[in-house]
Amino acid sequence: MTTRWLTPEEQRAWRAYIAASHLLEDAIDRQLQQEAGMPHLYYSILANLSEAPDRRLRMTDLAERTKITRSRLTYAVTRLEKDGAVRREGCPGDKRGSIAVLTDEGMTLLERTAPGHVETVRATLFDHLTPEQVGQLEEMFTGVARGLQGEEPGATAPDDLPWRRRSSGPCA
Repeated sequence: MTTRWLTPEEQRAWRAYIAASHLLEDAIDRQLQQEAGMPHLYYSILANLSEAPDRRLRMTDLAERTKITRSRLTYAVTRLEKDGAVRREGCPGDKRGSIAVLTDEGMTLLERTAPGHVETVRATLFDHLTPEQVGQLEEMFTGVARGLQGEEPGATAPDDLPWRRRSSGPCA
């Protein structure tokens, strides 16, 4: 098999993406740590739960939405439970499954933290783009995500997606 090396243009684009993604994630994490004492992942868990019906999601569905392994999600939810932001309930009809529920305290935390988070996202990303570039960004990364998840016509989803990986801990 012959290696398909990146062209100089692709190499520059790849390095720009890597630099920007690391800088963006760092800026978002710093803001959330300062304002709420939580990493971006925890904020994402709270945000996903806030958008779900009755602020509840099965843990496997929450893992898929956040694009992380079930074991990493279990660890994060355990930490959020200790802070009173989330609680877990048994899954009716499935003794092995569990449901994460955003508590009133978690919703209050999210509502208090969201304005600063949105401002950070706007200042670090969207303020540097034209409206046309925002549309292009969405189109590009939607295509990349679909390809990686096997959602393109005729494709099958890979078995090694993070939320499909088996955790070494209890089933969640």
